[in-house]
Amino acid sequence: MSRISHIELDDRNLPAPTPEIEQERRVAIYDLLEENSFSLPSRDGRAVPEGPYSVTLSIREKRLVFDIRTQDDQLAAEFHLSLGPFRQVVKDYFQICESYFNAVKTLPPSQIETIDMARRGIHNEGSRVLRERLEGKAEVDEDTARRLFTLICVLHFGG
Repeated sequence: MSRISHIELDDRNLPAPTPEIEQERRVAIYDLLEENSFSLPSRDGRAVPEGPYSVTLSIREKRLVFDIRTQDDQLAAEFHLSLGPFRQVVKDYFQICESYFNAVKTLPPSQIETIDMARRGIHNEGSRVLRERLEGKAEVDEDTARRLFTLICVLHFGG
């Protein structure tokens, strides 16, 4: 079963998210757990524990950490990714999200749709960056990468 069955954000040392960010987090987690594709490729000829997996995302020492465990809580993999490649796309994503949240309150649907299209484009870019960074470490489909990118943004918000 190449999937994530449980996901957690280690945000213990981060400030509380805004209601909008908390909603993004809830939706991303719900959608991710409903449908995802996540597998660990074998490395150096070693067998990899099969899923489903429990994943904890955190930021430690300015690095994004994936802690991946099996159903019986055995460490399946842990990898650390530099946050550098994510910085600009996360910044762009937060700016467009802020515009979107404000637009929903005051603008007509046609203008909201334009902003939402831009938001989706930036979200797709973040998903692409994540898939590149995970290459050789984990295999994810596009929808899974999009949802994980949202959760990375939530961690960036606090960090």
